[in-house]
Amino acid sequence: MRRTTVAVGILLVLGVAGCSSSDTSSPEPQPSTPSSGSTPPPSTTPPAQTNTAVPVWAKVLRQPVDGQHLVTQQRKYVVTRSSDEAGTTTIADKSSKKVLVRHIPAKGFVAQSPVVIDDHWALVEDIRSEGADPKINVVRYDLSTGSASGLGKLPPVSEPEIGAYDGTFAYSTTDARNRSCLIVASLASLTSREVGCVAAPGYIADPVVSSDTVTFSEITAPETAGRCKQVLTASLSGGPARPVPAATKCIQWSGASVGGATVWSEVAASDPDQYQSKAYLRESADAPSRALGVVATDTILACGNWILWETRAVGSSGEESFQINRWTAGLAKPQRIYSGKPGIALTPMTCQDNMVYVEAADLNGSPAYTEAISATAS
Repeated sequence: MRRTTVAVGILLVLGVAGCSSSDTSSPEPQPSTPSSGSTPPPSTTPPAQTNTAVPVWAKVLRQPVDGQHLVTQQRKYVVTRSSDEAGTTTIADKSSKKVLVRHIPAKGFVAQSPVVIDDHWALVEDIRSEGADPKINVVRYDLSTGSASGLGKLPPVSEPEIGAYDGTFAYSTTDARNRSCLIVASLASLTSREVGCVAAPGYIADPVVSSDTVTFSEITAPETAGRCKQVLTASLSGGPARPVPAATKCIQWSGASVGGATVWSEVAASDPDQYQSKAYLRESADAPSRALGVVATDTILACGNWILWETRAVGSSGEESFQINRWTAGLAKPQRIYSGKPGIALTPMTCQDNMVYVEAADLNGSPAYTEAISATAS
């Protein structure tokens, strides 16, 4: 394991955001202003139908800050994680509320997001990043029995970041030649393909999966003055990875792609404020780039036919507020779909079954609480 994703830093903002607000988290929507192995089967999620009306956010789970937190909600299951040090993960039947899996990480390990889940299987990842022997454990659960197993003959996971879109997931592995390689796999069949590799000490990171594409970053010459980070995309149906032309060479961070369009952000590793980055859009591989302004780093996500991201604003009092914006083919400019009140912090979004989930936290409420909310990406 080489690094901790910036998304962890966004999560930590829950511990410091806001000083005086006790408003609820209710959103204020605004009007629209080379391959190896076999190719995993496509997702079983029905294709999303694009509706450009601003969605209505639904309240999913409200808990004390030290209570349960929503990881994701599948059409049959609800996945939550406790606030204990290890992050005990619970998977329950959505209708009956029966707990099917209670995953407790081994001593010294901490649970990570996301949890990859479909109608029958779930994958939970734990990492041990402290000490002389960092390690990643990945467990696959059969949700019909609750039994646990590993990933079969899939290459082992070597980086903590896993990108997931329903039952398809992407991750980094280290091959026999000590190269960092991107793997795209099916949770149900445990079939996979190798998308591409980079020689050590370079590595692959930031995988983001959509309904048709995996987007990821390739870092070469890390820890040197010549460090270079580049965003690439590859079709889930096969074919080589292709670089996304950058606005500024070597400082691309991460992004998401769907339907041939890509949104990505750029920030230098030496920038003192890596939690914000400049974002750009290309509507197709050969289209010119369009500047989208400043976004919260590591929050770009594809869901349905949409690409979404979070932004941060600082008011005159110094209090932060967060927003969610989205874009899809046919829109002249991005659409704001959530405007949080000052003092309300957001976690990075997740996507499941064409629904977007995010957790909003009011740490100055009485009592302090978090509330998971959802909106359709159709």
